[in-house]
Amino acid sequence: MKIQSMGEQRNFLIVGGSSGIGLSLAISLVNKGNKVIVASRSPIEEHGITSLSFNALTDTLDLATLPPLLDGLVYCPGTINLKPFHRLTDQEFIDDFMLNALGAVKVVRSVLPLLKNSAQASIVFFSTVAVTQGMPFHASIAMAKGAVEGLTKSLAAELSPTIRVNCIAPSLTNTPLAARLLSSDEKKKASAERHPLKKVGEAIDSALLASFLLSGESSWITGQIIHIDGGMSTLRPM
Repeated sequence: MKIQSMGEQRNFLIVGGSSGIGLSLAISLVNKGNKVIVASRSPIEEHGITSLSFNALTDTLDLATLPPLLDGLVYCPGTINLKPFHRLTDQEFIDDFMLNALGAVKVVRSVLPLLKNSAQASIVFFSTVAVTQGMPFHASIAMAKGAVEGLTKSLAAELSPTIRVNCIAPSLTNTPLAARLLSSDEKKKASAERHPLKKVGEAIDSALLASFLLSGESSWITGQIIHIDGGMSTLRPM
């Protein structure tokens, strides 16, 4: 596999990157000299990012608006729909699955020809620690993100060796999506105490991992679900 030089500009598409982890990643990639296109419902008018209006539920990406070659795709849209199981409706299960899983499928299907034009392309999805941990009130989001993890492994097998596919599974992260769950110092402290590292993750933590997975430095990593969760998924502090 040809590894592109560190100084060569590369093209990345981030879907849902107008805030939180996606925006942190976009800024980091631009600062390294790359071309970054963010497709999201909210426009970005700074940081040197190319912004496209895009709704992952209803829109189809227009390839004419993208470079003919993409070196990486990151699918960021997600939901935090936490309710007791008996209160979750069929439509809520469908909505979570549509945005988290089927939305990723539609985007990959659209841009796959552009990814195949790269000498080393990488796809990064996002899951949640709740898929492996079994948390109360997470039935809908854990089911949807579990599908994303299955998609990650299936695509990694099918698209190798030319396209790598990996998935990041964070714990609760301090982003606009999680604002309701971290809306006070008391809530932040309680969440931090549930993690062995005794802190809540920040957007830049997952963004740095995503940047690594997009780079040639991770050229021997594919089909992995990588947890960035303060130790929650593997450790039980004494």
